[in-house]
Amino acid sequence: MRPARALIDLQALRENYRLARELTDARALAVIKADAYGHGAVRCAQALAEVADGFAVACIEEALQLREAGIQAPILLLEGFFEAAELPLIAEHSLWCVAHSLWQVEAIEQAALPTPITVWLKMDSGMHRVGVHPADYARAYQRLLASGKVAKVVLMSHFSSADELDNPRSAEQVEQFKQASEGLAAEVSLRNSPAVLGWPQVPSDWVRPGIMLYGATPFEQPHPNADRLQPVMTLESRVICVRELPEGEPIGYGQSFVTDRPMRVGVVAMGYADGYPRHAPTGTPVMVAGKRSRLLGRVSMDMLCVDLTDVPEATLGSPVELWGRQVLASEVASWAQAIPYQLFCNLKRVPLVYSE
Repeated sequence: MRPARALIDLQALRENYRLARELTDARALAVIKADAYGHGAVRCAQALAEVADGFAVACIEEALQLREAGIQAPILLLEGFFEAAELPLIAEHSLWCVAHSLWQVEAIEQAALPTPITVWLKMDSGMHRVGVHPADYARAYQRLLASGKVAKVVLMSHFSSADELDNPRSAEQVEQFKQASEGLAAEVSLRNSPAVLGWPQVPSDWVRPGIMLYGATPFEQPHPNADRLQPVMTLESRVICVRELPEGEPIGYGQSFVTDRPMRVGVVAMGYADGYPRHAPTGTPVMVAGKRSRLLGRVSMDMLCVDLTDVPEATLGSPVELWGRQVLASEVASWAQAIPYQLFCNLKRVPLVYSE
C-alpha cells in the first residue's frame, strides 16, 4: 500500500478551539468549510461536538452533509444562500444564514418559512468583497427584524488585513463598523483567526476561528499566541528508492537541480497529485528519519526527491514528514510562495488517518 497519508490529531484540534475561547472569552463558531480545510469536515465536527458553540461552512451543501452525519449544533452558512429557493431548507434544518446583500434581505422578507431563522447580517466595512454597504446597514437590520421571518440578527463583518498586525486597515474597519451599527441592539462577530490571536481590542460576542483550529499561524512573523497552536495535520510518506549520484548529475524534470558533490538522494511517494505544492523549490525543508533535510529538484505528480547525503541512517522505507509538528506547514508554504490554507485545502488522494 502506498505510504503517503495525512495523520489528523483531533485532540490538537480541540485544544486549538479551546485556545480561541480562552483568548476571547466569547462564543466561537469552528470554521470547517472546504472539508475542514482538507482535514475532513464530518470527523472534525464530531470531534468538536461536545465543546464547540457551533460551526461555520461556506454553503448549504456543506451544512447538510453535517446534519446527515448527526451534527445538531448551530451551523452558519458563511456565503448565505445563492437563490431564494434554499430558504425553506435553511429553516427546516435550523441553519443560520449570512445575509450579505440587499437582494438576500428582500428574499427573506418574501419567503414562506415554516419557522423564523437566525441571520448574520454582514457589513462591507472595507474589504469590498461582499457585505451590505454601511449606509444601508441599519435599514437592512430593521427590515429583517420587521419581516417576521427572523428570530435573531447577529451583526458581522470581515477583516481584509488582520494578519498584518501593523496595518491600520483593521482599526479603520472596526471604526466603520461601529459607526454604521451604532444603536443596533444585537450581538457582534468580527474576529477571525488572526483577530482572535492578535487583535484583543476588537469587540466580538462571537468569534470565527478557522486556520488557527488546524494549528497553522496566519502571521508571517512569530506571535506568542500563535506559538501556542498545535499542528493538527502531519503529512507523511516514506523513502521508496535510494540513489547514489556523483557530482554533476541532474535530478528530476527540467534538470533544475544538479548535484554539486557526490550525493545520496531519496525518492519519496508524495507529489502534487497529493496536494504537495508543485512549486516548492530545492531547499524546502523535510524531515527524513527524524532529521531535517531538504527537497531536491522539481516536485513530480506522484514523487519528489530529498537529500539523504547528511542523513546516513536514512534508507529504503525511512519515514518522511512533509509538514506537521517538526516541519510547520507555514514554513513549507513560505518556501512555496503559498499560504497554509492552500496546502491544507489542496490535499487530495492521500488517506486521512485520525487519532483522538
